[in-house]
Amino acid sequence: MSLDGYIARPDGAVDFLVNDANARKVMTEFFATIDTAIMGRKTLDDAVRMREEPIKLPRILVERLQWRPGKHIFHMGGGELGRSFLDSDLVDELLLGILPVLLGAGRPAFPGGFPQREFRLTEHRTFSRSSVLLRYERCRIGS
Repeated sequence: MSLDGYIARPDGAVDFLVNDANARKVMTEFFATIDTAIMGRKTLDDAVRMREEPIKLPRILVERLQWRPGKHIFHMGGGELGRSFLDSDLVDELLLGILPVLLGAGRPAFPGGFPQREFRLTEHRTFSRSSVLLRYERCRIGS
């Protein structure tokens, strides 16, 4: 994500992302911790140029996946889908890679429209080209 909170340029391009050996290592380590990935429609369209209707009720899908044995569920891109996860309070952890670039416009990582959610920082590290990785855990009552 850019410093100003965008996950892609207005046309969906992500040419500003770092794709060097260190970034690939970080992503390989991360993907080893998950077994399910959910992608938003626009992100999928950008990736494979398919046209699908957006998932209108992700809560049912995510709750079913959460009860299955396995590793973490990962939401990949798709700010609008992420907004519905946040609105339904289905996000337990945020892993943010922030790159030192200001885009000025684009697709926001967190489009508005969900209630305030509290998180606490659990990890931070610097990697490629002064990018940072931030891991936050959801603060819930009693945690």
